[in-house]
This record gives sequence, structure tokens and C-alpha cells, in this order.
Amino acid sequence: MIHKRLRPFNTKKTYPEQKLDNDLSQGVVARGTMVFLRGQVSQDLDTRECLHVGDAGRQTEKTMQNIKMLLEEAGSCMDHICRIVVYLTDIRYREAVYQEMGKWMKGVHPCSTGLVVPALARPEWVVEIEVTAVIPDAA
Repeated sequence: MIHKRLRPFNTKKTYPEQKLDNDLSQGVVARGTMVFLRGQVSQDLDTRECLHVGDAGRQTEKTMQNIKMLLEEAGSCMDHICRIVVYLTDIRYREAVYQEMGKWMKGVHPCSTGLVVPALARPEWVVEIEVTAVIPDAA
């Protein structure tokens, strides 16, 4: 691996009472140029249209699509994500959000923090995901 993953784990074992399957780690020692993405939401980045109002899972899918696209534009990719911060407006969205997010993060093992907040910038958004990644050193 390009980055050193500190104590990788899967949420199946950490949260056995929840239907989660996310590969995470407690920390990431990264090399290369850092990429910091602002919190991404279910929005068309070209038109600014809000998408999938009321559907936490589909909002997460669009959010992850945006993250993938932006990282690729920066010269990085999903495999080089080191840290994610997930903001939810309701704890009841957690399972749907983390299930969808887990599909995109398989094998990556980023550091992850999840927060429940009273609101996001627009009332129709129920999830926002912030990412820090790197552009690896050239081989």
C-alpha cells in the first residue's frame, strides 16, 4: 500500500448490532500532495441542482460520485482517501448512508468521523461528506 494504515478494521466487528460493512482505520500516514475536498452533498456540481431530496441513500450515492469526480480532477482517486468526515442531520440516516458509502470505500480503510448536526446549508440535504486525500508521489 502507498499509505500506512493504522489499525485497519471493519465495522461488522466493531458495530455487530448494525448492518454495516465499512473498511476503516484509526489513522493514515500519507505521503504526497494533500487534497482537501469541501463537504460534498447530493448536488449537480455543474447546475447546482439539489438531487434526491428525502432519500439519504441516494444522496450519499451522488455525494460519493462527486467526491470521485473531484479527486480524479485533482490527480488522485478514491484509493488515496485518508480521512472522511460524515455529517448527518438525523441518526436514523446512518445505516443507509454508511451502507452506500461503504460500497465506494471497499479496501480503502480511511480514518472516519461521523457527526449528527442540527442542519446543513440547505434543508433538503441530509448528508454531507468531507474528504482529505493525497496525490501520491510519482513512482
